[in-house]
Amino acid sequence: MHVPDGFIDAPVSVAAGAVAAGAVAVSLRGARKELDERTAPLAGLVAAFIFAVQMLNFPVGAGTSGHLLGGALAAILVGPYTGVLCVAVVLLMQGLLFADGGLTALGVNITLMGVVTVVVSYAVFRVLIRVLPRGRGGLGVASFAAAAISVPAAALAFTGLYAVGGTADVSLSKVATAMVGVHVLIGLGEAAITAVTVGSVAAVRPDLVHGARGLATPLQIRHADGTTSTVTAGGGREVPAAPRGSRKVWAAGLAAAVVLAGIVSFYASADPDGLEKVATDQGIAAKQQDHGLGDSPLADYGVKDVGDARLSGGLAGVIGVGVTLAAGSAVFVAVRRSNRGTSQAARAASVPANRV
Repeated sequence: MHVPDGFIDAPVSVAAGAVAAGAVAVSLRGARKELDERTAPLAGLVAAFIFAVQMLNFPVGAGTSGHLLGGALAAILVGPYTGVLCVAVVLLMQGLLFADGGLTALGVNITLMGVVTVVVSYAVFRVLIRVLPRGRGGLGVASFAAAAISVPAAALAFTGLYAVGGTADVSLSKVATAMVGVHVLIGLGEAAITAVTVGSVAAVRPDLVHGARGLATPLQIRHADGTTSTVTAGGGREVPAAPRGSRKVWAAGLAAAVVLAGIVSFYASADPDGLEKVATDQGIAAKQQDHGLGDSPLADYGVKDVGDARLSGGLAGVIGVGVTLAAGSAVFVAVRRSNRGTSQAARAASVPANRV
């Protein structure tokens, strides 16, 4: 659902940009409470993983494909504030390096794919996690439902923006019906990816899953040697568990992202995604403008002057994962350090001066 330049007029694009900037500013403050020494590196990895999986368009029928938006996945794994930042980093890298998503529409895309998906999915997730059975089963169901609902919600939000600032004279009822209809199907794919990813992390390190914190029922960990241990979702051990550093989770996640972007992406569906399909069918695509960075070396997820399509796309994917990981990690480590500095300053200020 990367909105290109030309679909939304300038006033609404500017307004959406202001909303996105405000959301990022609020998220930078909120992320200080969500991030710690363990989760700050994981947040950078989540951004890189979302970038990789977004390259994997999957077919949803009728010549249409879909891809992960990632808001629900990021919010559940690292928290809603950090989740907004993860998606914003991904969209920024895609727009600047790969000419994916318009430059003037960057605020629109962050608002739709970052803010709307995170807010909707995390609200649904928190409600469900309170009423579903505790443990990994309930966590998986809540993750699936939250992600599934977030995608058509973003599609409906796009229709709302288009109703105010759309540049083509089209039937809004047809746009809304088509957008929500196809994105309900895409949402099922998003839900499956989200539930599997969250469940995989929770199976080995439930303490790293933000959305699992506070669950009363501890999660069971089965180790490679066949032994099991009980670890609470907040990280507190009820039964001593074998040491299991987050570096292994980080390394496994990075390896998965590189393989997905560098190899599996070659086999992704070539059909237009939901927004592209609706825009073509409804006559909106005629308003699309060329991307300002369309001649960049990595435009359209290929390395310029590399003739082999498989190699070109694979290299672009790996470069994208690396750049997104570096940018995201830099942001989240900086946010974490600023929080630590603020806490230290507050503690120092609270200590009364020594009296002579």
